[in-house]
Amino acid sequence: MSYSIAKEFKVDPNRTMAKTYRETMIDIASKNKKVVAMDADLMLALGMHEFQNKLPEQMINVGIAEANMIGIAAGLSATGMIPYAHTFAPFATRRCFDQLFISVAYAKANVRVIGSDPGVVAAFNGGTHMPFEDMGIMRLIPNATLIEPTDCAMLEDVLRQTENMYGLFYIRMMRDQPLIKVYEDGSTFDITKGILLEEGSDVTIIASGIMVGEALAAQSILKEKGISAEIINIACWKPIDAELIAKSAAKTGAVVTAENHNVINGLGSAVADVLAANTPAPIEKIGSMDRFGQVGPFDYLKKEYNLTKEDIVKAVEKVLARKNA
Repeated sequence: MSYSIAKEFKVDPNRTMAKTYRETMIDIASKNKKVVAMDADLMLALGMHEFQNKLPEQMINVGIAEANMIGIAAGLSATGMIPYAHTFAPFATRRCFDQLFISVAYAKANVRVIGSDPGVVAAFNGGTHMPFEDMGIMRLIPNATLIEPTDCAMLEDVLRQTENMYGLFYIRMMRDQPLIKVYEDGSTFDITKGILLEEGSDVTIIASGIMVGEALAAQSILKEKGISAEIINIACWKPIDAELIAKSAAKTGAVVTAENHNVINGLGSAVADVLAANTPAPIEKIGSMDRFGQVGPFDYLKKEYNLTKEDIVKAVEKVLARKNA
């Protein structure tokens, strides 16, 4: 593990997760003929025609048949192949739950599932394509590893590491939306460990995905209010880094979680489990409050579902009031 935190947290206009996924998969598969990229009629979404043109024998487009794709991936695993199966996050999880549970996890198959455009990132694709439940569904599968890469540097490293790991991996990622660069290119990570981005003493903010940028922005606002916030990036929701969470909670005595997901059975629930078992502390959750998705621009949806830096600040003030009481 050798990562470098970016000197300045800002949008990197030159990189998207779709581009990073495509280029990294081409590089991995060019060197390892056992690696197979799979898609469910969404090759344009990640630009995977470029992969197909270069490595046609290692690309399978199953069409709009997501459950079948997972079954095929399990079969490929049984022959020693290493499948990376992509589709939009709701179809990768809720539509394929039985196949993921039985054909992959129960059968001890070796499959990486890529779910793109999670939560409000789905934007104009609307409620049917807007998963606030995907990580919650996958948390229920024994021994599954759940990862939401924070930026392109982490996504690239996760893809490369999982090539040589075994089991069911669910990787939740954006596509073409602009995202904050948190780590320098070339960084490597311990997939199951959280990362302390900023130290603080009054409250711990634990964030994942697009909410990491919001948490860092909230920290600046809180600092002006005289509140010292510790920022932790949890990218791996399962197995979660209980040691880091418990240590920080013991230090600050209050926790806020921030996720682009339903607050039920998501990151906040996973953190609450850790706190209850190790370091009881008041906790407030930022996320979708048990709602369906809807159509709208990304920025509008962030406000609609209370996924902004201002919402995090309010949650911090609320949890500190509880702590001080």
